[in-house]
Amino acid sequence: MKRYLSRLFALLLVVTIGLVGCSTPSGLTGKYSQDTLDVVASLRNAIELPNDAPEKATAQAAAKKKINDFAALYWRDSSLKNLRSFTTMRTALNALGSHYASYPNRPVPEKLKKRLEVEFKQIETAINQGA
Repeated sequence: MKRYLSRLFALLLVVTIGLVGCSTPSGLTGKYSQDTLDVVASLRNAIELPNDAPEKATAQAAAKKKINDFAALYWRDSSLKNLRSFTTMRTALNALGSHYASYPNRPVPEKLKKRLEVEFKQIETAINQGA
């Protein structure tokens, strides 16, 4: 009886780990275009909030998580490497992620905000054009 229960438990554990490992991170759908636009919207929200806003820290934490989840899901996808939207998105995520990693308690500088806004517009244009 113990042997049967231990095998059943092991099987359930393997199935659970397999299902959790196959799920997409942070609610990303796996559809590149939609996920990219969602991440851009989230990052814009985190950047545009005033520094004294009470939800600023929450928005920045969500932005960091979205950056990491997006990178985990799409960075190694070789079919995306030639897309204009993907290369611009990587540039934007690297810039903002580096700022958050190096200066976690400082606001995003205006120069970086302007650059990111230009890149976000380029990303949205490229996605709408299918690139």
